Amino acid sequence: MKKRIAAVTSSYRLLNQKNHASNRILHHHRRFNANFNQVIRSSSTSEARFSSQGVTHHCGPVPLKHFLASCRWDLQKSSLIHMQNMPIIQQRNFGSVASTIVQRNPLFSTINHDDIIYFEKILGVKNVIQDDEELQPANTDWMHKYKGSSKLMLQPENTDELSQILKYCNSRCLAVVPQGGNTGLVGGSVPVFDEVIINTRRMNRIISFDKVSGVLVCDAGCILENLISFLDKQGFIMPLDLGAKGSCQIGGNVSTNAGGLRLVRYGSLHGTVLDFLRIMLAVDAFSSLEVVLANGNVIDMLGTLRKDNTGYDLKHLFIGSEGSLGIITKVSILTPAKLSAVNIAFLACQDYISCQKLLFQAKRRLGEILSAFEFLDAQAMNLVLQHLDGVRNPLPSAIYNFYVLIETTGSNESSDKEKLEAFLLHAMENGLVSDGALAQDMNQASSFWHIREGVPEALMKAGAVYKYDLSLPVEKMYDLVEEIRIRLGAAANVVGYGHLGDGNLHLNVSTPQYDDTILAQIEPFVYEWTSRHHGSISAEHGLGLMKAEKIYYSKSSGTVQLMASIKKLLDPSGILNPYKVIPPSLLS
Repeated sequence: MKKRIAAVTSSYRLLNQKNHASNRILHHHRRFNANFNQVIRSSSTSEARFSSQGVTHHCGPVPLKHFLASCRWDLQKSSLIHMQNMPIIQQRNFGSVASTIVQRNPLFSTINHDDIIYFEKILGVKNVIQDDEELQPANTDWMHKYKGSSKLMLQPENTDELSQILKYCNSRCLAVVPQGGNTGLVGGSVPVFDEVIINTRRMNRIISFDKVSGVLVCDAGCILENLISFLDKQGFIMPLDLGAKGSCQIGGNVSTNAGGLRLVRYGSLHGTVLDFLRIMLAVDAFSSLEVVLANGNVIDMLGTLRKDNTGYDLKHLFIGSEGSLGIITKVSILTPAKLSAVNIAFLACQDYISCQKLLFQAKRRLGEILSAFEFLDAQAMNLVLQHLDGVRNPLPSAIYNFYVLIETTGSNESSDKEKLEAFLLHAMENGLVSDGALAQDMNQASSFWHIREGVPEALMKAGAVYKYDLSLPVEKMYDLVEEIRIRLGAAANVVGYGHLGDGNLHLNVSTPQYDDTILAQIEPFVYEWTSRHHGSISAEHGLGLMKAEKIYYSKSSGTVQLMASIKKLLDPSGILNPYKVIPPSLLS
């Protein structure tokens, strides 16, 4: 990203004429204060006073003619700166009185000595994990909300090993749970009881990359951040970016159809993943994309072609299936070229309506260069500032009700700057932006993103948290946050943030500890409210164990029955990630 963002001279001249302002530059964030002697705006009766000091530079005054890049308009309410139960083997209750008790399927076998001997022959002793200390983190989800009791974790290195494992487990009726980075939030990547954990961390090769087509083929166990770094060196980017990128694996991302921070620009993995899934149906073990079915067979659906209309597009069955239909082993992803002009703005809004209007104007005025539009409320901002080390508020003058992070990505620097500056000036003049900052370099850009991406970590540090990942009409999203806040009162800190650009709300209820009384106030209300407003109870986190029985809030009975039929067809014994996604009652 360029260090500076050029000003549109005519715009600043016009603004200067209107405000009768003199100017200096503030060095670090380069703030441009335009406080008027008397300003009467149609949207506000507040008075703003012009500072006799104008804009101040740390090293002394600088004439306006030298003001090339960063600027800040600061009206009292409108400024702009250049510049987130131990397991019971027979049955478990994860949550509260509102939760459904899950019973262990009595048809599943338990591990014996012969099983261990078999797996050691395939993987070697060191990749057959039985040590309780090593199993503990694999049995526990990231939120410490779900805890299994698996006595065995297997670490295959390639498709052939994984195929042999599943073929054997299927013959023995040993239930398995696929696990990647274990960063899921709905209990989908940990055992419910004593399922065998199959961890894909050793399946981490980048197999090929075609610079002409931008197609990347890699193992499912590749860590997302490593793929991002690899592609960056090649002049490309991953179309997927998540706060958990340092730990999550691409196979898990695809299995949950993770949305991420730039879905508004690049779409979901249903669009960016090519015909890749090598779903184990025992075809050529060296083909590209793979998925292993429950019986150990490998289906080769991999292709690097953009267009292929030969029969059913089966890969979509496995994207978002959370390992319940097959275990993804290789992925082929279409990656966009890295563009040179990237700008990031961190803005403040007084109300949610302003956020909505800002989104509308961003889509209209920024068009194809808009790559991210994120929002967080004051509660989320406060948590980040309180619980994350080294985080600084880019807008320290006040805590505002809402914050918006906007990213633009394009190839024409001057054109992109013109668009962004015109958009920001329009937003300011129309009272949509109360304060704001534009990043001048990569460090500032990273610090802005760290605020948004740091919200989940801050919530974890604050105590217990009930997390809900919902897709809702944009105009209704924050209504739910406010209604939950009214229901719970002072008993909890209700936080709202998420991907406003694609209507994805992350509703979080933070409490000192988990409390069934509080949960009973949240559920099933949150699901009923979402269903009533034609939303989805899972926008990008999946259903896992947490929401398997809640699927009917978003899907019709007929649709769920069809899903169960597909599950029974591909996994007749039900060994793949049992108790997840589909209500267990339909599969018994």
